[in-house]
Amino acid sequence: MSPKSKSILGAALATVMTAMLGGAGAQANSDKPVYVSIGATARAPIGYVEFCNEMPKECSAAASEPRDVVLTAKVWKDLVRVNKWVNDSITPVTDMDHWGVVEKWSYPDDGKGDCEDYVLLKRRMLIERGWPESTLLITVVRDENNEGHAVLTARTDIGDLVLDNKRKEVLRWTDTPYTFVKQQSDRNPLVWSSLMPPSNDSSPTTASHGR
Repeated sequence: MSPKSKSILGAALATVMTAMLGGAGAQANSDKPVYVSIGATARAPIGYVEFCNEMPKECSAAASEPRDVVLTAKVWKDLVRVNKWVNDSITPVTDMDHWGVVEKWSYPDDGKGDCEDYVLLKRRMLIERGWPESTLLITVVRDENNEGHAVLTARTDIGDLVLDNKRKEVLRWTDTPYTFVKQQSDRNPLVWSSLMPPSNDSSPTTASHGR
């Protein structure tokens, strides 16, 4: 590809990114918070704890200083591409139908999985593409039906973006229909933090029983 073609493609991607997310400047002037508010320490989902016990190398990242990814056109393209590829490639199935248990977190190596399995794969693929682990946070939410659900939050310089197996679009966290419950710490992935006031933290210890 010629330098001119690359320049045109980069400009086009930047335009699409700005249009989809509303632009960093527009977001800064809105009343919506750019980043999720972090509360007190919370219990990690039991499925995550069991996953780490079975695959300790996947959860052995050393504590680090948090940082944000600069959302260039290339970074945005990688984010959208990974989200789409995983959503298109994995067949949704509940843990009960898949494994015969209520909750099991695992990489969907057999092409099937539920919400947290999509999250694990997206996180791994983005890390392989150079994203710092501290910017890719597994997040537990309550969906439109008030049921537990897991999404991946990508922390960028324009705010928190959500990768979700229920939607093809990468959205700002405030543009999702979800209530945010708890999340991995951006300083240490083994530590989880509440995203709700402590008095309201009646969150489930499992991420999801559905898809």
